[in-house]
Amino acid sequence: MEKKALRKLVFASNNKHKLEEARAILGDKFEVVSLAEIGCHDDIPETAETLEGNALIKARWVKERYGFDCFADDTGLMVEALDGAPGVYSARYAGEHCSFADNVNKMLREMEGKENRKAYFATVIALILNGETYTFEGKVDGYIATEPTGEGGFGYDPIFIAEETDKSFAVMAPEEKNAISHRGRAMRKLADFLCD
Repeated sequence: MEKKALRKLVFASNNKHKLEEARAILGDKFEVVSLAEIGCHDDIPETAETLEGNALIKARWVKERYGFDCFADDTGLMVEALDGAPGVYSARYAGEHCSFADNVNKMLREMEGKENRKAYFATVIALILNGETYTFEGKVDGYIATEPTGEGGFGYDPIFIAEETDKSFAVMAPEEKNAISHRGRAMRKLADFLCD
């Protein structure tokens, strides 16, 4: 019997780590396609003040210019002692073309001597499907470690300790991280909605 082709869904990202996570969570239900795979090499501006706003900008950009139903996400790390920073600026916390390590090092410097290390990660996914727009949010509580641990993950994963496990995301196997992560939770809400 021929295997049924999976329905294609464009993920408005070229971040290979995010694509791997999305494919791990949605892969048995959808073929998750990157921006590069639809020929989109645009530098999509993220100018909103909220995660939801940025996710919507990216999803609408793809829909309006390329015609595909798609989903986009924006993720932020909110640190209590830093008044919610870096928030929407998480990816470019240490500057416009900074590396993951630059952001981690800046965070550790900013948190030096601070007793309150509470933080949370949030992801908002915006979906445009059949002319309608939907949003899904995932959140995970934790705290900022005093030093990096683990080799896995990306971004702030080596210094974010999830409350539920007392381990950094960078120490966890991908499936363990996806089970509790902010993006994992938002993706499962998206998957549940799409498969309803």
